[in-house]
Amino acid sequence: MFTEEALHKKSPEELTALLYEAFLSNLEEAKEAIAKKEFTEANTKLQKASDILYRLGAGLNYEAGIIADQLDEVYNYLAESLIQANLTKEVEPIEEAIKLVTAISDAWNEAMEKKTDSLSHTTKQKNKAYEQFAIYE
Repeated sequence: MFTEEALHKKSPEELTALLYEAFLSNLEEAKEAIAKKEFTEANTKLQKASDILYRLGAGLNYEAGIIADQLDEVYNYLAESLIQANLTKEVEPIEEAIKLVTAISDAWNEAMEKKTDSLSHTTKQKNKAYEQFAIYE
C-alpha cells in the first residue's frame, strides 16, 4: 500500500494507472471468492471495483475529446457488468471486465512510457542546445 504522502507525489497519470491496477486486482479476487463460494467476500471486492470505476469516471477530462466520451461509455458498461456479476455471482462478466480493462490499462501505461520517453528526448535536446550555446560564449 501507498502512504498518503507517496500518493500526493504521483502524477494524475500515475494515479490513474494505480486505479486500473487496483480495479483489476479486486476483480481477480472477486473471481476467486466466487469460485470458493465466498459470496460476501465477492460482494465486497465487486463493490470496491465499482468504487474505483466511479473514481475513474469522475476523473475523465471531457475536454480531451472523443476518447473521454468513449471511456465514459465503457465505464458505464463495466458498471452494469459488475452489478450483474454481483447479483448472479457469475464470473463471465468479471472476466470480460478484466479483459477490457487490461487492454485499456496496457494502452494507458504505454502512453505514459511514450510521454516519458518524449519528455526525456526533449530535455536532452534542450541540454544539448544549452551546451552548444555555452561552448560558443
